[in-house]
Amino acid sequence: MGSGRTTMTVFVALLSGLILVIAGIALHWPQWAWPVLGALLVAAAVAVHRTISRDTEGFPRELTLEPDLPIPPAPRQEQRVGEVALPSAVADYDFVFTGTVRWTLLDSPDSAPLINPAGLAVDAVLTRAREITVKQPPTRSTLTQHALDGALGVMRPDATGRVLAMAQDVSLSLPGTDLERLAKLSAVRKNEDVWEHERHHERSKRAYLGNEVLKDTGSAVVWWLARNEEQVEATVDRIGVLAQLTAAANNEEVAAQFQHLVPTPPEVSSDLPEQASAHPRPEEAFAPEGSVTGAEVPVDDLLSWFGFGPDDPDLQLFAERLADVAEKHGRTGAADAIKRHVEEPGLEGGAETGSLRGEAPA
Repeated sequence: MGSGRTTMTVFVALLSGLILVIAGIALHWPQWAWPVLGALLVAAAVAVHRTISRDTEGFPRELTLEPDLPIPPAPRQEQRVGEVALPSAVADYDFVFTGTVRWTLLDSPDSAPLINPAGLAVDAVLTRAREITVKQPPTRSTLTQHALDGALGVMRPDATGRVLAMAQDVSLSLPGTDLERLAKLSAVRKNEDVWEHERHHERSKRAYLGNEVLKDTGSAVVWWLARNEEQVEATVDRIGVLAQLTAAANNEEVAAQFQHLVPTPPEVSSDLPEQASAHPRPEEAFAPEGSVTGAEVPVDDLLSWFGFGPDDPDLQLFAERLADVAEKHGRTGAADAIKRHVEEPGLEGGAETGSLRGEAPA
């Protein structure tokens, strides 16, 4: 600022002196007038310099010595929101939202009503968050939290247009009890899927065996031969068995052309001796008390039917167990006959050994 004032003073002095010199030459001033002219120029220069300095120093000196201060920032407007339930894509499973809501007021006309900016900002943020969480499954809380971080991290106006709102430090979680329930439901659902696949596999296998493999004897023979290509003769020997299997699978009799390949079961003779046959039938041996099934069955013949001879070391143990079984089923007569037979080995005959009619001999 000082160099500017000096320059201005010198410029004014030179300009004034030049004008006066031109005027003195043109008017033929006397010699004594030139010293006076020089003194006047010096006085004029001093006067101009003082005038310029006085105008500049009109601004208070104490203010010019202080540097410019920065504009103070606007007060921070934010509010912490915690433990707010937000719906998920599954009913009754709500997320728990926590975050810090920040807002900025927008310009409004003088006639606009008074507002609660914190309430408008929180409502705007929660509305935006709900639009996202309601579409997400409850098992994806971490992924949904990152989506909220991005969506709520931008200042946007609320529905009234009075505030701009955003959220930061967002946290989204699911209660521990709900996590346990979802884990159990997931395990059950996976088990059901496995079971359904197993059922489908079983149905497919049954359909394949019933509708293709065992459709008839020829199909069964071809299926067996395809699985045992090197066993042609063995396949021929199994035709009878395959014919029986095919007939049983279709609830039919064995086809006539294959009946000669099916072995005939041994015939059981119904003619028993006066006391019992060598191999009595089980239904007669275990007939209910008081029932009549034909000839009585001696204990010796019953044990023989089970394959126990008189010298078998396990005969006594088996007979005792057989008597226990008969007694548990209410066949006390048969149980007594078996016990007496064990206690008096070697006795034979209906009266001495007893029979399995259900009553002990008198």
